[in-house]
Amino acid sequence: MKIGWLKTLTFCASIVIAGFFVGNMHKTGKKYDRFVKVKGLSEREVNADLAVWAINITLTANDLNSLKIKIEKQNDEVYDFFIAEGFEKNELIKGSTNISDVRADIYNPNSRNNEFRYLAKSEFTVRTNDIDKLQKAPSESLKLMSKGILLGSKNTWRPIEYIFSGLNNLKPSMIEEATKNAREVAEKFARDSDSRVGEIRIARQGLFTINDRDENTPQIKIVRVVSTIDFQLKD
Repeated sequence: MKIGWLKTLTFCASIVIAGFFVGNMHKTGKKYDRFVKVKGLSEREVNADLAVWAINITLTANDLNSLKIKIEKQNDEVYDFFIAEGFEKNELIKGSTNISDVRADIYNPNSRNNEFRYLAKSEFTVRTNDIDKLQKAPSESLKLMSKGILLGSKNTWRPIEYIFSGLNNLKPSMIEEATKNAREVAEKFARDSDSRVGEIRIARQGLFTINDRDENTPQIKIVRVVSTIDFQLKD
């Protein structure tokens, strides 16, 4: 009888102890399950530090030999123009030249009536860190018209492409700012719920984006990043 009584007492004590630990684990779990998910934003307005103007030079002729002479002459004229405007040699890139026989277009029944048989398009690119100088170049290039040269842009909607290349230098401070902004949002939420903000539980960094500030000033960029962060909440 005594042995049976001891077994029963031991069993009951085990249940009480197990219940104590389960209860504590539940409280601990609830404590660590309390968190708030917030977003933090960081933005910078920056100036582009690189500009690229991709140019097409169109030429026509009825024989390949004279077309070759025209291409070489006009490419030299364009190159000399940019040098005279103060651009460095390493900022000027002569690209490829594509020649097509327009009278051989089988899909156009009127192609044989074209005045000129051959059409050539030469590519020329200006790539510079001097944004102001390149912005003036399209209007200054009208001087070439007196020589029978008209510079066309490959991108007619936006002739000059503006690029900001200093993102890596901004990343650390912007991530820090986005995290600080997220914590401020979390602290406001915590105050409203009678809690305190604890450690970061999970941090998810969003992608950095670089966009034009507006259509009229594409040389000014907006760099943006949004971070999503889970903060622990404490009583």
